[in-house]
Amino acid sequence: RNRFDSAKYKAALKKNDVKVISATEAISEGAEGIILESVLEGMAEYYSADLAEKVSRGMTENALKCRFNGGTIPFGFTIDDDQHYQIDTAKAPLVVEMFRRYAGGESITDIIEDLNARGIRTSKGNRFDKNSLARIFANRRYIGEYKYKDTVVPDAIPAIVSKDIFERVATRMSQNKHATGKAKAP
Repeated sequence: RNRFDSAKYKAALKKNDVKVISATEAISEGAEGIILESVLEGMAEYYSADLAEKVSRGMTENALKCRFNGGTIPFGFTIDDDQHYQIDTAKAPLVVEMFRRYAGGESITDIIEDLNARGIRTSKGNRFDKNSLARIFANRRYIGEYKYKDTVVPDAIPAIVSKDIFERVATRMSQNKHATGKAKAP
């Protein structure tokens, strides 16, 4: 049961002469039914909150061990049997190429067109676009930094690009973000 069976909802249903019946619990109509329903709702809410705490604790423990916590695996990485990030030897050179080309002055549009023309796809199997490339350029995992919520561990993941090239790309991205349209198009 959930908060959908709230007192306000029940009051609104009574106005419309609709009766809520549980398919899983036999709750009587009298005063004891009101108490029983409240206890069942309280137990369900406690179970949900307790489960959320346990999941959060487990994910925090994974983060402290620098383990993959779910989501999309960044392009250029794989996850091993112990749930740790490993470099994907087939895709990591492409990540290095993307960073070098952009740091060297090539436009994001040109890089995207080339990647798509070569049939290279994102981690999700989609064509590259400005957003996917911007996410790659902003992802600190590529310099070996692991982050989950407030947990940040430097050098916890195998780095694909150097911190120097990562910072050069970040600087250029920041400059282009604030540039006029004419300045963005090299």
